[in-house]
Amino acid sequence: MAKVISFANQKGGVGKTTTAINIAASLAAIKKRVLLIDIDSQGNAGTGLGFVRAAHKQSVYGVLMGTATIVENILTTAIPNLHILPASAKLAGAELDMEGIENPEYRLRDAIKSIENNYDYILIDCPPALGILTLNALNASDYVIIPLQCEFFALEGVQQLLSTITSIQQRWNSKLDILGMVLTMYDKKLGLTRAVEKDVRDTFGDKVFKTVVPRNVRVSEAPSYGKPALFHDFKSPGAQAYLRVATEVVNALEQRGIK
Repeated sequence: MAKVISFANQKGGVGKTTTAINIAASLAAIKKRVLLIDIDSQGNAGTGLGFVRAAHKQSVYGVLMGTATIVENILTTAIPNLHILPASAKLAGAELDMEGIENPEYRLRDAIKSIENNYDYILIDCPPALGILTLNALNASDYVIIPLQCEFFALEGVQQLLSTITSIQQRWNSKLDILGMVLTMYDKKLGLTRAVEKDVRDTFGDKVFKTVVPRNVRVSEAPSYGKPALFHDFKSPGAQAYLRVATEVVNALEQRGIK
């Protein structure tokens, strides 16, 4: 049965989608069967894996609306072991479109049940907002990974997200747990970066992954080639960092007795 992990942070520009893409690719590279679900209307996860939105009709939108099955909307990527359920611009109106649907917060969870045995990992890239789409993702998930940019306001947004996660645990999904926080866009030359890292580690301790993802040109340019950093420049510091984070993810689950 697949381990379902959401990547969430309501603050934009923290490297959330980049982290989801690259951890998905890294897990696939170590021969794990991976499905990446893009539930963000911007659709950047699909773009980062080489998909042009106008070139395919598949989307998670129909799955959420109940007009299509999840199986018929999954696409095979150029990376062995990695599939994607892409987003649609229609997701921007999901809040209104799902108002008349019974139990809308469980749509993604219920859809995943039919394919959870086909994968080792199902990763969900959430939008930078705490609305119905993120609620669907977190209700479907066993774990959440929180990417944090090394900047002054890093901790501010996390507190709101943690409050939301607690509410979800109490009301909808008691099994949801924080697998870890990953520090992104790390620049060791900057005193602010080191200060933010200290604050985050002092506050959250071992919930923060040991590996930090450096600010790296190869990681930034990889989406324009439709590739994860690992397949754009394997030896780049960013690609190697994400590979180490993926290893930490696997190890963290094994420590919980989950393989």
